[in-house]
Parts: sequence; structure tokens; C-alpha cells
Amino acid sequence: MEKTELKDAFAEFKNLKNIDRPTMMGVLEDVFKTQLAKTYGSSDNFDIIINIDKGDCEIYRNREVVENVEDPNTQIALAEVNKDSDEYEIGETYAEKVEMKSFGRRGILNIRQNLQGRIMDIEKANLYNKYIAKIGEIFTGEVYQTWSKEVLILDEDGNELRLPKSEQIPGEHFKKNDTVKAIIKSVEMKNNTTPYIVLSRTSDEFLEKLFEQEVPEIYDGLITIKKVVRIPGERAKVAVESYDDRIDPIGACIGVKGARIIGIVRELRNENIDVLQWTNNTQLLIQRALSPAKISSIVPGEDGKIKVYMLPDEVKKGIGKGGCNIKLASMLVDQEIEVWRELPKQESGEEEEDVLLTEFENEIEPWIIEKLKSIGCDTAKSVLALSPEDIAKRADLEDETVADVLDILRSEFEE
Repeated sequence: MEKTELKDAFAEFKNLKNIDRPTMMGVLEDVFKTQLAKTYGSSDNFDIIINIDKGDCEIYRNREVVENVEDPNTQIALAEVNKDSDEYEIGETYAEKVEMKSFGRRGILNIRQNLQGRIMDIEKANLYNKYIAKIGEIFTGEVYQTWSKEVLILDEDGNELRLPKSEQIPGEHFKKNDTVKAIIKSVEMKNNTTPYIVLSRTSDEFLEKLFEQEVPEIYDGLITIKKVVRIPGERAKVAVESYDDRIDPIGACIGVKGARIIGIVRELRNENIDVLQWTNNTQLLIQRALSPAKISSIVPGEDGKIKVYMLPDEVKKGIGKGGCNIKLASMLVDQEIEVWRELPKQESGEEEEDVLLTEFENEIEPWIIEKLKSIGCDTAKSVLALSPEDIAKRADLEDETVADVLDILRSEFEE
């Protein structure tokens, strides 16, 4: 290996492979020591001096000066070192420079191959570490090739990422040079090959990240996405919560005239997205999740399922196309929901069920509910039975506040 070749190899190692200097020095030294051990039996008595900047490498073999040589690699005869002068004595160390050509053609080839292999290993490790730290982040790349089971996408450095068919939104079709946006789902090392980087467009996290990009209030932490559930390509529900009473979380996510959410819908191939306000009240969350259907009553079942009763005209809306609405609502509350038809009260002879005021905590301020409870009203119907003037006087509430409360409660029983 000539000096020019070695300098070129160093330049490639240093500049093109983006390897830090200590790692580079260690690898180069190890590569040469490996070959020295093959050539001489051991590399322990060799000094390797590497100058990365100049592309120089000098190797010196240190041997002990002895009278009679037993190990030619570690010992040298006194007569041999003093054949031209009497500079050395027995017991001293004789340092001799090792020329690259002494490795022979095969040895030089081994050094090159070993170095290339080590470079590839470091590249794999760097690529793996780079993307393992980016799992859960949005990635945008260009389609390089498409197959029946996956799409090959390249990043700006030419690294390969895969978008399997199972992670594509149903009905999607990509062609070469298309720009694709997806979330980095996983990174795997398979049989010491190049890291297998998997992208996804169907994961719930992808939709969550799209909202973070489009809604500044979510990115800034003023609005939190509590839960996302999806049937990719069909429908999704996003439950949000605001930590600032001045911010309407649903309005902020949708934007003026839908300006914010429309970009997300287009990115997801027109997937319908319902944004609803989060609540820890399971029954209220179910009501919001099954909107626009109106629920007559909710009854927790002994088998862990939740029975939701609706009038016949509301059942279709509650279940949704292909059952996706009821399925997503079940996913949202982590319990199976069953829809049951309920006959109108004029046919069944049953009275319309009342609702506790506590179920309106996300629509009516808690302190207002406490005021109403203080005058003996703990259900919606008990409040609606009183006149607005009586409520305002007895509960010490403003007329406007009373009017808002009554509107909310009446809407609960509207058919």
C-alpha cells in the first residue's frame, strides 16, 4: 500500500464516513495490528504511529538484542545489529522500521478489506444509532422504488427506509420520486446487515405528530392530545384537553374554516377526523365519541361491556359506516360498547331517564353545579323543573349564567 493510497484511504475514512477522530485512530491501529499478528505471530512489540492529517503511517518493530536468538520476532542477534557499528549492547532494544511492502500483496489486500469491513460496521452502527433516536418522529423522503409488499424510500444521505404495505393507508399507491411523509416506527438489525428502518402511516402516533405540526398550541403544550384512535383510511377520533381556559381546544385544532385540520385530512387520504374534548367521565366521553348520535341512556354491563341505548333513528349514526364509529368509541374508552335500540316512550310506556349534573362537568363549571346542588338540584330534570328567575335568586347566579345552563340541560333531552 503506497503512501498516496494510504492517504486517500485516510481521507475517505475521515471525511466521507463521518467518524470521530478517536474511533478512527483506534480502528486504523487495530487493522494494522491484526495484519502484524498474522505476518509475525504477535503485534505486542510493534509501535504504530498514525498521522491522520498527512495520511502517514509508520510501523516500528522493537526487538531485544541478544547473543543467541530464540524468537526472531522479539529478539535480534547482537552480531546482526552491530555489523556496521558497535552501538548496541545485549539487553538493549532495537527498533526497526517496517515497510508496507513487507506485508506482501496478500497482506496489503487483507488490510484494505479489513479496513473496508470496519468502516461498514461503523456506518451501520452510526445509522442505527441515528434512527433509533428518531423513533416516533416524522420523516419525509422520496420514493426510490416500489414493490408489491413495500416501498423503498431514501433519505437525504441515500440511506434506505422501508414503508411496508401493512403500514400504508388502504388504497394508497406510490410511484418513483413521490414525496412521502410518515413516522419512524422501528429500527432493527437483521443478521448484521444494514439497519432495517420501518416507517408507518397507519399508526396513531403519526396522526398525533401531524397535529403537533399543524397546531402551534399543541406543540407549545397549551393543548394536550390525551388519546388518538384510528381506523386508517376511514375515520379517527382525537381527544384533546386545554390547560388554558381561554383556549378552545377543539376550535384550535380545527382552525378557522377548518384551515388546520384540512391539511391533515388530505395527508391521510381524506380520513375523517373527529376532534372531541377529553373528560375523565366515561359516560360523557362516550356521548361525545358517538356524536352526532343522541344517547338515551348508558348502562355499564356486568360483563365489562357498556350498553348504550338509542332511539331507532339514532342507531345508524351511532354505529357509523361499517361500524367504525362505535368501534372507535370503544377504543377510546378501552371498553366494548354495545348499541341497543330503545323504543320511544310513547310506545314503550317508559319515562325518559334523568341525568346527574356531575355528568355535565365539562360543559358547566363545577362551582355552578355546586350552587345548584345547594338548592336541592342534583339532576338535569330537577333544574329544568324550576323557573329561570327562581334558580337565579335561590342559587345566587347571574341571569345569563342560568340561561346558558338551561340551554345545555335542555339539549340533553332534545330528540
